[in-house]
Amino acid sequence: MTSATTTDAAEEFRRLSDGDPELRAHGTYYSCSFLLDMDPHRFLVRMHKGKVDELITDPEPLVAYDFAIRADAETWQGFCRETPPPMCHGIWAATFRRGMRLEGDLLVLMQNLRCVTRQLELLRVTGPLGPADEAGPAPSSPET
Repeated sequence: MTSATTTDAAEEFRRLSDGDPELRAHGTYYSCSFLLDMDPHRFLVRMHKGKVDELITDPEPLVAYDFAIRADAETWQGFCRETPPPMCHGIWAATFRRGMRLEGDLLVLMQNLRCVTRQLELLRVTGPLGPADEAGPAPSSPET
């Protein structure tokens, strides 16, 4: 089940994740929930046996998850490029040099590291996740 505000990029991320051969091969026990904090929006990804069970855009503040990957919009923009710039090519590099933060139960992250890493690589196909109105509101005519 997805949130009503989930965007095309989020749906593409779900489709790619669920159909990815590597995730199918390694994901038998890939069941956890994590938060992608992509300033200004957050995305809760609930995985069950290697499939995206739920993808929620901007979840409520008290919704539980195992771990979070947080970074500013600029870091995510670089991370999600087809060819990322230096120090945006992986979560460890971005954590050391770009201000990305890993929070929560990092044991769960480490137990699922290959699958999480593969899912984050799929962001290079979809680009950063975000609402359809991410480009901002339509320009308004000046009032006189």
